[in-house]
Amino acid sequence: MAELPSGLLEACVVVGAPSDKLRDIQHFQGKSYEPPLLEAEVLQVHAPPFVSKETNSSHVIGPAFSRVQKRRSFIKKKRRPKETEINGESTNRAEVSSATEDISVPKDLDLIALPQLCFPGGLQLATEQKEDSYHFLVFTDLFGNRTHGAVVQYYRAVQSCQEGVVQNGHRWNSKSRLFVPFAVCIISKFPYYNALKDCLSCLLVQLRTARQSDFEDTVKEFSAKLSLVPLPPPGQLHVSFSLRPLQVVLPSREDQDSPVIDLDLHLPLLCFTHTTLLQVLSCLLQEQRMVFFSSDWARLTLVAESLLLYLQPLSWQQPYVPVLARGMLDFLMAPTAFLMGCHISHFEEVAAETEDLILVNLDDGTIQPLWSEAIDLPAIPLAAAESFMSRAECLQLHYDLELCHLGAGTDVNALRSQRRDWQRRLNSQIQNIALELVVNIFKGVQDFLNHEHRVFNSEEFLRTREPTDQLFYKKVLETHIFHSFLRDRLNRKRDSFSRMELNLHNPSHRHRVMTESPCRPPMSELSKSGYRNNTSPAHILSKRLGASLPNLEQPSSDTTAFTFINFNGPHSLRRMTPDIGLKSPTLPVKVFRLPEFPPPLAYHYVQNYYSDMVASLGKAINATPLDESALLARYHYLRGLVNTVSNKHLNALEDFQSLYKTDAEIFPSQMVKTLVDSLPEAERLQADRRPELKRLISRVKRDQERERACQGNRQEEGAVKRFQLPKKYMQLEEFVKCVQESGIVKDQGTIHKLFDALTVGHQKQVGPDLFRVFYTIWKETEAEAQEVCLPASVLEHIEASERVFKLSSSVKTSRGVGKIAMTQRRLFLLTDGRPGYVEVAQYRDLEEVKVSSAPFLLLRIPSLKLRVHGRKEAFEGNLKTETELWNLMVKEMWAGRLIADQHKDPQYMEQALTNALLMDAVVGSLQSSKAIYAASKLAHFDRIRVEVPMMIPKTTSETLKHKINPSLELAAPQAVDVLLYTPGQLWVSVGEGKVMVFDPSSWSLTHTCQVGNARLNCMLGVDKDQVWMGSEDSVIYIISMVAMVCNRQLTEHRAEVTGLALDTEKYSQKVAYSCSKEGAVMAWDVSTLQVKRHFRLSCDCLQSVHICNGALWCCARDSIMEVWRNGSLKHRMNLPDQQRAKISSVLLLTERKEMWSVCGDSAEVCIWYIKDTSKPFHRMTLQDCTGCYCMIKVKNQVWVGGVGRSSTKGKVYIIDTERYEVLKELHGHSDKVTALCSAEDRYVLSGAGKHDGKIAIWKAE
Repeated sequence: MAELPSGLLEACVVVGAPSDKLRDIQHFQGKSYEPPLLEAEVLQVHAPPFVSKETNSSHVIGPAFSRVQKRRSFIKKKRRPKETEINGESTNRAEVSSATEDISVPKDLDLIALPQLCFPGGLQLATEQKEDSYHFLVFTDLFGNRTHGAVVQYYRAVQSCQEGVVQNGHRWNSKSRLFVPFAVCIISKFPYYNALKDCLSCLLVQLRTARQSDFEDTVKEFSAKLSLVPLPPPGQLHVSFSLRPLQVVLPSREDQDSPVIDLDLHLPLLCFTHTTLLQVLSCLLQEQRMVFFSSDWARLTLVAESLLLYLQPLSWQQPYVPVLARGMLDFLMAPTAFLMGCHISHFEEVAAETEDLILVNLDDGTIQPLWSEAIDLPAIPLAAAESFMSRAECLQLHYDLELCHLGAGTDVNALRSQRRDWQRRLNSQIQNIALELVVNIFKGVQDFLNHEHRVFNSEEFLRTREPTDQLFYKKVLETHIFHSFLRDRLNRKRDSFSRMELNLHNPSHRHRVMTESPCRPPMSELSKSGYRNNTSPAHILSKRLGASLPNLEQPSSDTTAFTFINFNGPHSLRRMTPDIGLKSPTLPVKVFRLPEFPPPLAYHYVQNYYSDMVASLGKAINATPLDESALLARYHYLRGLVNTVSNKHLNALEDFQSLYKTDAEIFPSQMVKTLVDSLPEAERLQADRRPELKRLISRVKRDQERERACQGNRQEEGAVKRFQLPKKYMQLEEFVKCVQESGIVKDQGTIHKLFDALTVGHQKQVGPDLFRVFYTIWKETEAEAQEVCLPASVLEHIEASERVFKLSSSVKTSRGVGKIAMTQRRLFLLTDGRPGYVEVAQYRDLEEVKVSSAPFLLLRIPSLKLRVHGRKEAFEGNLKTETELWNLMVKEMWAGRLIADQHKDPQYMEQALTNALLMDAVVGSLQSSKAIYAASKLAHFDRIRVEVPMMIPKTTSETLKHKINPSLELAAPQAVDVLLYTPGQLWVSVGEGKVMVFDPSSWSLTHTCQVGNARLNCMLGVDKDQVWMGSEDSVIYIISMVAMVCNRQLTEHRAEVTGLALDTEKYSQKVAYSCSKEGAVMAWDVSTLQVKRHFRLSCDCLQSVHICNGALWCCARDSIMEVWRNGSLKHRMNLPDQQRAKISSVLLLTERKEMWSVCGDSAEVCIWYIKDTSKPFHRMTLQDCTGCYCMIKVKNQVWVGGVGRSSTKGKVYIIDTERYEVLKELHGHSDKVTALCSAEDRYVLSGAGKHDGKIAIWKAE
C-alpha cells in the first residue's frame, strides 16, 4: 500500500459517558439535586479508508484522501453491569456483555487523553437542555508535528426513573428527562477551524432528527464524506463542498511554506489593547512560561493560534497545549518554557500554587507575571512597537460597520461568503502588520551571518541594537524560536520575512553593490544619530552599509522608505495604513466546488464521484486562459491528486508533469515519489512508452539519488554556530576559517597575507591569545571611528557616502594641530579646539609619500611628508611613533586608488582599505620591533605599484567605464557563465545556478536567486515577463522578471541545454527554439509551453541555435548546419581542412547576409556568405590571441571575447564589419572572456573566467 498525504479528515471520535454509569444514576432528590461528574470515554472511532475495492490487489491505493494508515487496536475496557431493573424488566444488554471492545484507530493517533480534552471541564449530566458548545484542540507529537481537533458538545435527552415520589398520600415511581452530553471530535492534520466547525454544525442538524439507533451510522457516514474531501494546493484556489444546509469552504495556504489560516486573526486585537498585545508577543519571543485563561474554551485555542501566526515565519518550538483539562493542571509544573490554556475558574489556584509564570487573562485583556522577585520583562523594541500600534489603529475590526450600506440578506450561504471575503481581507492586513513587526525587530540579522561556515556573530549583532533594547535581544537570541529562524536564514530560505525585508530596505541599502571592506555608516548618518565622543562602543549603532560605486550619484542617506523603521530617532507614523506597499498584489481567489457526495458509500459510487470531480476539473482547465498559469497549475495539482486516489496512476502522473512545467514551486515531490514507487509492473511499462511520463519518472529517481547523496549535509544544514574566539593554536587552514567566521574578511588571498603578517619571525601558527588581541583591536578601532561626530562645517566638505575609518592621535602638522582622518577617498585634518576641516589630500592627487623628521628643540621627531599634485608646499605631520604605520597605510590607499582608477574597478579601492585597516590591527597586536615589517606583508597594491606597475593601455582606459564583481560575497571568484540584458535589468549567471540581477542605471545588485544546482549555459528574454535559462541538468528554467521567482520548468530535453533562440519573423515572438548537447532541437509554443515539434541532428556537441531567413542555423563543435524549420538538413558547413579547431561561437549578420565563426583554440575568425557556404570568403587572424569564446554585434561592429597569447589574460577585439579589420584590442580581464552582451548598444558587458570573475562595462562607440 502506498502512503498519501493527509486529507481533511484524520479521524472522527465520539466521546461520552459510559453506559454502565448512566444506568447507575436513577435516583434524584428533586430539582435541587446536582448530577455528579462522570469520567468520559471513547464511544466510537471512525477513520479512513471507509470503502475499499472488493477484489484483492496488493498495489491498490485506498480510495480516500487520507493516508492508508497503519492501524492499531484501542482496547476500551467495559465493566460487566449487574442486572438492572428498568421499567420493571430484568435486562442484561448484549452490547455490554463483553468485557472489552476492540476499536481500530490510526497508528499515530493517541486517544488516551482525548476524553478529558473533549470535556475539559468534566462530563456532567443535566436536568435541562443546554446549548451546544464548540472548542478546538491542538495535539503535538514527540517530533513537534501538530494535529488539530474541533469538538462540539451537545446534549441528548434520555428517560430516567425517579423513585419514592409522594403525591396525594400515595408513594409511586415516576419518569423524568435527563440530558446526557456527547462530544464529537473531528481530528485533522490541518488547522481548518472554521471549516471543521461548519462541518460539525451540519452534523448536529442530522443528529437532532436521527433516531438513537441510527446515531453511529450517521456519524460514520458524515466521517466518510469528509474523507473524500481533497485539500487545496497552495495558492489562489480554494475548495468548497456542500454538507447541507451549509456550503463549507477550505481556504488554501498562501504558498508552500505558509500555514493554513482558517480563523479570525483579529481576535487578539479584540481581547487586548495594543500595548498589552505587544507585551504578550514579547513574552512569546522570549519563550516565557505562559498560561492563558478564559471562561470560553474555544477562545483559548483561537487566540493562542492567532498569536503564533502573528510571529510567522518564526515558529514556536516549546510545549504547546492551548486547552488543559481540569485533571491536567499538573502540566503547569513543567520546568521548561511552554504555552498552555486553562479555564478562568482555575486562575486563583494556579496563581497561588506556581511561580515564574506569565498569566494572561483573555476575558479582561490583562497580563500578570508571577515572579519570586521583582523582574521587569524587556519590551519589544520601541520603534518597531510604535510602527505596529500605528498600523493597528487603522484596522477596521468590526464587521457590522461593513453592513451599514447593505440590505438584509436572504441566502445564508451568500451572507457567509460575504463575511468570509471581509475576514480574508482583514486577515491579510493583520498578517502584513504582524510580519512588518517581526521584520523590524530582526532586520539586519542577515548582515551578521557567515553562510559558508554557518556562523552567526551575535555579539556584533547586539552592538547594532539600541541600548534600551539590549536586554530584549539578549533573551531572544538564546531561544529555540530564534535558533530555528537563524537556520532558515543560513539556508537562504525565501519566505515572507526575506521578501518583506527586501521591500522595506531603503533604496541605498537594497540597491547597493556588496563590498569586502569593513564598512561604517556614512558620516552624515552618524552625525544625525547623535554620536558623541563619550558614547560607549557597546552602544553604537553599526549598520553594515556597502560603499557606493565610484563616479555614480549616491542616494541621499536620508532617503528611506516610509515604512522602514529608523532607529535613530522618533518620527510620526500616524499616516501609515495597514498594508500600504507591504506585499505584492495577490491573485484573485477562485473556489472549486466539489460534486455532491455519493449517497451510498459503495466502492463504485465513490469511483463515480471521483470521475465527476476529474471531469469538473477538466472543464475548469479548458476554461482557464493560458496566461493564468498559476491557476492552471492548481487545477492540475488537484486533478492529479484525485486521479491518484482513484487508482488512475498514469493520468495522475500526466497531471503532475503538467504541473511541474507550469509551476514547479508547488510540485508535490513526496507524493509523486510515493506514486512512482507504487506503480505495478504493467503500468510502469506503459509509462516508459510515453516520453513525458518516462522523463518525469527519471527525474523523480534522480531526485531520490540526489537526496540520498545529500543526506549527510542535512545535519549540517540544521546547524547554527555562534562565533567564538579560538582556544588553540591555528594552522593556515584553521586560521582562514576562523577569520571568515569572524566577519573581518572573506577573501582567502587577503587572509593568507594576514597569516604571514601575524607569524613573522616564529612558527607558522597563530595562537589564541594573539588572535584575541588582534580581534579586539580590530573591533575597538571600528568603534572608535564610529564615535567621531563631525560638525556640519566639516560634513559639507566630504561626500555623503564617506566614512572615517582611522583617526590619528592629536598631532602638530604643517597645517595646524589636530587629528588626521582617513576616509576611503581622502585624508583631512580635523583641527582641535573648535572642530574644523583642513584638506590634506585626495589619494589620486598624491605624488610622494615618505617618512621624514621634523626638528623639535635638539631632537628630530619622525613625521609623515606628503607631496600633493598642484601644491607647492608639502604636508607634514609629526605622527611620532605612528609615522611608520601611517606611511604604510597611506601608500596602500594611494596605490589602491591609482589602480582602481586605471581599471575602473572600485573593488581595488575596497581591498586597499581592508589591507590598511588590517595593517593597523597587526601593528597594534604585535607590539614588537618587527610589527611594521609584519604589516608590510599586507601592502599588496603598493608592492604592485612599485614592482609590477599595472599599466593599462590608453585604448582600454578610454573605452572601459566601470567594473562590477558578482563574486564579492563568495570566498573565491566564480566564472561569469552567461550575461543577458533585458530592459532595466542585467542578468548574470555565476557558479552552479546562481543568478544575480543588476540595475543598469547604477550597475548595482538588486536580486539574487538560485536556479537549479547546475551551471547555466544560455539565457533568453521571452515576452515581457519571462527569462528562459538553459542548464547543464537538461532543464529550461523560466523566471518571472516581476516576481523574481523560478516556478516553471521545461524538462523535455535529455541532455544539457546549450542554446536558446526566439523566432521573431513568422510567429510574432510566440515560438522559441532550444537545443541540447546531444543534437536535439525543440520548437516551443511560448504561450502554452508545449513542444510544437522536435528533431535531432547528427553532430559533435550541438552548442547553439540561431534563426535567419526562415531557417535554423545550428552550431556544433565540428560543423555548422542550416536546417529547415521542419528539421530537414539543408546544408552542413565544415571548417577548412587545415583548421582542425573546434567551433565555440557563431554570429549571424542578417542585414549583411553573413555568418561569422570563431574557435576556442584558434585565433582565426571565419566569415561566410549565408547563400554560399562552401567555404569562408574571408578569414582574419587576431593578433596575440590563442582562442575566442563569444561574439556579439554592436552597431556596425563585432565584439569578440577571447584570451591573449603572451599574457594569457582576457582580451576583447572590436572588428569593423565593413573593412574586416580590428579597430581596438581591449585588455580588461585577468582570465579569458567567457560572455558578452550589449545594453541598448550604449554599453557592452564582458564577463571573465574564474580567475577573474568580474564584469567589465565598456562604452560602445
